[in-house]
Amino acid sequence: MAFLKKKTVKFIFIVAVIIVPLLVYLLRPINTDNTILVPDKKLLAGRKAFLGGPVPEVTGQKTNVIILLADDLGKYDVSLYGGKDVPTPNIDALAASGVTFTDGYVTAPICSPSRAALLTGRYQQRFGHELQPGDQYPSCLLEYYIAKNFILTGDWKINERESYPTRASMDSQGLPQSEITFAELAKTQGYATGAIGKWHLGHTKGFAPLERGFDYHFGFYQAFSLYVPVGTPNIISHHHQDVTDSFIWKNGRVGTGLIRRNEEILDEKDYLTERFALEAEEFIDKNKNNPFVLYVPFNAPHTPFQVPTEYYDRFSKVQDENKRVYYAMISALDDAVGRIVKKVREDGLEEKTLIVFSSDNGGAAYTRATSNAPLKGGKLTQFEGGINVPFLMSWKGRIEPGTVYGQPVSTLDIFTTIAANIGAPLPQDRQYDGVDLVDKVLKNEPAHEALFWRSGSAKAVRKGEWKLVISGKSDRTWLYNLASDKSETTDLSRKNPEKVAELQAALAEWEKGLVAPLWPSPARNELRFGDDLYVFDI
Repeated sequence: MAFLKKKTVKFIFIVAVIIVPLLVYLLRPINTDNTILVPDKKLLAGRKAFLGGPVPEVTGQKTNVIILLADDLGKYDVSLYGGKDVPTPNIDALAASGVTFTDGYVTAPICSPSRAALLTGRYQQRFGHELQPGDQYPSCLLEYYIAKNFILTGDWKINERESYPTRASMDSQGLPQSEITFAELAKTQGYATGAIGKWHLGHTKGFAPLERGFDYHFGFYQAFSLYVPVGTPNIISHHHQDVTDSFIWKNGRVGTGLIRRNEEILDEKDYLTERFALEAEEFIDKNKNNPFVLYVPFNAPHTPFQVPTEYYDRFSKVQDENKRVYYAMISALDDAVGRIVKKVREDGLEEKTLIVFSSDNGGAAYTRATSNAPLKGGKLTQFEGGINVPFLMSWKGRIEPGTVYGQPVSTLDIFTTIAANIGAPLPQDRQYDGVDLVDKVLKNEPAHEALFWRSGSAKAVRKGEWKLVISGKSDRTWLYNLASDKSETTDLSRKNPEKVAELQAALAEWEKGLVAPLWPSPARNELRFGDDLYVFDI
């Protein structure tokens, strides 16, 4: 008995002195930043003043605009640019009817920051939308250490512990309410506006599409959603063995991944790529007698990999199932683009409608379904594979069919192109970074002297044929001449220190007009190219 009592006392001592304090330490909340993000007061007042003016009566013919945006579609996933894996006849035909941009860029190699710039015509770093809004942050030290040692491994690493946002603070993350979207701009001219697809710019009050200038929304708020519910017949699904894919399959059709029509949550059964095309067709039909701006941000071919068997069967010769499903998803996307263009033609709107097609960033090479070759890197890198994307524009009777434009352009230009061609003045209280692409194409003039990128410590600049890439966390700098080395294979930084200094100075000057990121980066992606380490803060 005395022996048992001694063991009991020892156990109680261990629990009281070691285990309980350890648990208290590990379970201590670290989501300590309860800052509710508020918009810049001066810009917010300017936005309200600009949007609060009288709306002119719609008279005469006005230009419609349709923006078709793919999700994680690489430049060489499209046969237009010489891709051999997937025929994309509808995308190719749209380009043939107008202009193909050989050097189309996005402002970030990741979803939400890229979309923030596209919607506003301003570098997202000017208003703090520099990093990906957080889906999840560690809530305590135990979660932090589990993520660091067991979940975020391989290419993914958790960043050093810092003051993470609480749930209330996370809910205030999104496209700042001081910013003006191209939908809001169009409404000042009496346009009908629609957003059909993936939003990913905030999901709480003040951030949803209906509060950012869109009359109609069909889609989801999150970075992802399941294309169809699990168990849907005649659907082929392919899972990936990484933490992000597991998270997507678990959370795809819950919360912000639910499908909505305006504010109504739907039990949607149709394959989303096809459903988005149908919704776009119906929007065009409904507004064919009125000027409209339609934004269709597809979620294809972003993970999760799901596709109807009819598309899967088109690639029966592809042995790798991962690639076969991916190629089939792109084929479905191409068909959806074809349906929308056909509806414009059937409704007699071709000469009245400017159509733009692009992708929010390069292909997600980490899925092993695409490589972005011959470009280097992919999504999550500022090498060409991550930011040089398919980009084309069509406007019958205005842009000569078969036009090829060889100068660098950016999705920043979409906002200013819309403004110029619907007759909307730009707000004068903020800086815009884009140009009117229709004007530049018709005059065959260069669009930009330089383009810039920043995601935390990862930065890049392209000026003329030269491009500088900086990985701050690995203290590495690369210099490339894109005219002779589009694949970024030969680093010229040591041979050209003057050019490095020139581009660093240009980058530093650009950064003077930026603000600090509004939310932290919880994780980073590390990639090795031979002996080189590149680190990207998400």
